[in-house]
Amino acid sequence: MIPNAMPRVVACDDHPHVNCTIDMSLRKAGFDVETYPSGELALDAIFRDPPALIITDCQMPGGMDGLELCRLVRLDSRFDLIPIVMLTSKGYELSEKMLQRDLKVAALINKPFSPRELGKLAQMLVGTDVAVPG
Repeated sequence: MIPNAMPRVVACDDHPHVNCTIDMSLRKAGFDVETYPSGELALDAIFRDPPALIITDCQMPGGMDGLELCRLVRLDSRFDLIPIVMLTSKGYELSEKMLQRDLKVAALINKPFSPRELGKLAQMLVGTDVAVPG
């Protein structure tokens, strides 16, 4: 990463409003954000240029959901140290311990989520010290 460059985040969710919320909150927190509507597109972006952080929805229609995205990322040792945040709808039960153990997911966040808290979490996971505006 270039000194003083904003850390890059790759995020994917099949709902445009969620991607928009992620984009706005993380840009305010000092990140360069790329959002994608599918796991396939996000995976291509991750393999093309590894980000500092990955945020993915768990459930996405189509070929690749967030769990499969995490599995494929974790199969490549180049991405071992990239933190992953998994988003999930409140009604969809996931075992945070299983996600941490099997897929090395750093955090599980239920929707709806606080954009400010997502920004703070991203800063903590990436190790930035940019202040999140009030």
